[in-house]
Amino acid sequence: MTSTRQNVLRWGVGAAVAGAAGVAGVAVGQLVRRDRTARPEGEDVDYVETPDEERVVIADDGVPLHVEIDHPRGDSPRRTTVVLTHGYTLNLTGWVFQRRALREAGYRVVLWDHRGHGRSEEGEDSSYDIAQLGRDLGSVIGAAAPEGPVVLAGHSMGGMTIMAFAEQHPEVLRERVIGTALLSTSAGELRNVHWGLGQHVAAVVHRLGPAAMTRLSDQQALVAQALKAGKEVEELAVHHFSFGSHVPQSIIRLTADMIFATRLHVIGQFLPTLMEHHRFDGLAAFDGIETLIMNGTEDRLTPPAHSEAIVAAVPGAEHVVVADGGHVLMLEHPDVVNDQLLDLLHRAERALERPAKRRTTRVRRTVTELAGRRRGASPSGRAKGRAGV
Repeated sequence: MTSTRQNVLRWGVGAAVAGAAGVAGVAVGQLVRRDRTARPEGEDVDYVETPDEERVVIADDGVPLHVEIDHPRGDSPRRTTVVLTHGYTLNLTGWVFQRRALREAGYRVVLWDHRGHGRSEEGEDSSYDIAQLGRDLGSVIGAAAPEGPVVLAGHSMGGMTIMAFAEQHPEVLRERVIGTALLSTSAGELRNVHWGLGQHVAAVVHRLGPAAMTRLSDQQALVAQALKAGKEVEELAVHHFSFGSHVPQSIIRLTADMIFATRLHVIGQFLPTLMEHHRFDGLAAFDGIETLIMNGTEDRLTPPAHSEAIVAAVPGAEHVVVADGGHVLMLEHPDVVNDQLLDLLHRAERALERPAKRRTTRVRRTVTELAGRRRGASPSGRAKGRAGV
């Protein structure tokens, strides 16, 4: 490998770690494109969903946002719409297991891609901001879920988006949102995250990360070629930063494919807003709304302390800690996340009928015994843990 390519590789790996607020391995995700229809030998998996509706929602600044809607299944559809908001460098495919479980349980499900992610269009550089994402979420709700009770679920940057939305639309939060789920997210202080690299190394990556992404964004093809490193590097980076326990190779590939689809320029432009995100004061808006907060004990990107800080600010929050769970809980432990989302929905619907019965004391539960069960589990995530209080 030439010195130029070696330098690109170094910058790419450093930038990938700096972009860790979504799913690390950003640059590793720039591996040579794999056929999305390919399946690992011995695994019969399919992560492709055909929505009942597809829409283009125009954001307040004119950016087209890709939205998918699943209609409820079964004979007794529920009134509630669930809006799923994905994390940094991912896209709505990250919710594949949850959309299936929710629609089968009778819920209408709305999913959307952030600007510059998935099938949504890109915006001006200045628009890559969490406050703008909050307005985007408002546009999606207004167009795709204009009436009836709503539950909002957000992962990582998606959770931050919900916090921004709550600041901007307190009336919608009070009048229509009956539940919120904040997964592997943070209300601020991401500059202090070390990602398991140690304080000194992390400080260097924080300092160089945005500049590295800017430098690499004009050399995307070269990055893809230089990082043609094989599955070992992919597993090391993506698995290490995204998951806390064994997951099928197809899940690692799915995660890397989502990262690969996000342009380096977009990734770099979002980094400053993630580092500047600070919405602790706004968490009081969730008081009175059924709230679920989930995190994994092995989350290196938004460590457990960040969820603890959110829990401390939201009376009555249900806090579920997943032992051996990493950052991308929805794909690592899908059944656990599905069960908790459905429990949240049931609590929220009961509270809607009997508001005086709403719980005001915090509840913390730890889901354990997952690591051993996940080994050898099918990609559908059928392994389940034992919940203890």
